[in-house]
Amino acid sequence: MKTLVIALFALTYVLMLSVPKYRHFAALAVAGIYVVLGVVAPGEALGTIDWNVILMLAGTMGTVYLCIESQMPAAVADILVNKLKKVKLIFVALALFAGFVSAFIDNVATVLMVAPIALAIAKKFNISPVQTVLTVAVSSNLQGAATLVGDTTSILLGGYASMDFMDFFFMNGKLGMFWIVQAGALATVPVLFYIFRKETRIIDRGTVTEITNMFPTYTLLATVACLVAASFIPNKPAITNGVICVIFCLITMAQEFWLNRDETKIKDTVVNIDFQTLMLLSGLFIIIQGITNVGLINDISNLFVSIAGDNVFFIYTILVWFSVIISAFIDNIPYVATMLPVVSSISAAIGVDPTVLYFGLLAGATLGGNITPVGASANIAAGGILRKEGFEVSAKEFMSIGVPFTLCAVLTGYALIWLIYA
Repeated sequence: MKTLVIALFALTYVLMLSVPKYRHFAALAVAGIYVVLGVVAPGEALGTIDWNVILMLAGTMGTVYLCIESQMPAAVADILVNKLKKVKLIFVALALFAGFVSAFIDNVATVLMVAPIALAIAKKFNISPVQTVLTVAVSSNLQGAATLVGDTTSILLGGYASMDFMDFFFMNGKLGMFWIVQAGALATVPVLFYIFRKETRIIDRGTVTEITNMFPTYTLLATVACLVAASFIPNKPAITNGVICVIFCLITMAQEFWLNRDETKIKDTVVNIDFQTLMLLSGLFIIIQGITNVGLINDISNLFVSIAGDNVFFIYTILVWFSVIISAFIDNIPYVATMLPVVSSISAAIGVDPTVLYFGLLAGATLGGNITPVGASANIAAGGILRKEGFEVSAKEFMSIGVPFTLCAVLTGYALIWLIYA
C-alpha cells in the first residue's frame, strides 16, 4: 500500500507539471483515490482540510478584486509617478510600490494593476517595457512572504504553524518575516538602479486616476486591522482569521450592490475568486494527510537528518537553497504544502524550535520563483502582458533580472533568519 501511495503522490506532481491548467483536478482526483483506498478515512479527509486557510484566501481574493476595481492602487501609482518625475526613479519606485502592495494583495493581481502604468510610461518615451514589467513581477513575488495574507505560501505556513498576523512582524519577541523581507527588498534596490541606469529622462506631470469607491480600501484595511487584533486573542477558534476575511468580503460586496443596484459586479467578484487554487489546496491537504499516514513524511525527514545529522545550520542551508532551486521550476504552493510537515518532523527529530526552518522554507520557496519566467504565477502574468504588446521574453532575458534579484534577496533573508532565530 505504501508503494502505491507514493506512486500516486509522484503522479500528482507529474500531472501538475505537465498539465498545469488542470492541476486542481489532478490533486482532487488523487485525494479521492486515497479516500477510496482507505489511506485517508472519509471523516478524516474533511477534517484534514484547513478551512481557515481556504476561507482566508477566498475572502481576501474577493475584497482585493473590488479594491482594484475601485482604482485606488492605480491612483496611488499615478501619485508616485507625478512626485518622482525621473524615469529611472519612477521605474524603481513602481517596482518597490508593487512589492509593498503585494505584501497585502495577491501577487498576480498586483502585477495586473501596476504593469499597465509601467507600460504607459515606457510607451511615452519609446522604451522597451520588458525590464520595468519584469521588475514589477519579481518585486511582487519577493514581498509575498512578508505578511500572513501576502501569498498562499504564507497563509499555508500560518495555518499549519498556528501563526497569526502579528507573528509575521514579531515572532517570540524577535523580528519577524516582514522585517526580514524588507531587508531583502532593500538589498535589491542597487540591482534595480543598475537595471535602469540609462533612463535619465524627465516625465511631465499627468492626471491621477479617479477613485470610484473608497469603501473597498476601508474594508481591506479593516480586514488587516482585525487580523492584527485577533492575534492577541488567546485560545480563539482555529477558523477565526478565515471568518474575518469572509465577513469583510461580504460587507464589501453588499456595499457595492447597495451603491450600484447591479448584480454584475457581485457576480464578477465571485468569478474572480480563484476557485482552482482553493480546489488544489483542498486536494493537497488530503494527499499530504495520506502520505503522512503511511509514514512518508517521517521517511523524508529522516533522510534530511541522515544527510546532515543534528547540524541545524546544515539542515537549514539545504532547506533554503533546495527550496530556491525547486521553486524556480515548479509551483511553490504544492511544494510548501508538502514540506511543512517534513520541517515539523525534522525539528522534532533533532529537538529544535522549528521557526528557523519554517521561515527558511518560506524564504527559499517564495523567492526562488524569481529565477525563471515559469517559477511564479506573477512572472507568467508579466510575460503574458508583454506578449500582448509584441515582446517575447526569453529565459535568458528574464534570468538576467531574476537571478541577481533573487540572490540579493535570498542571501539577505538566509543570513538574517539564521542570525535572528538560530
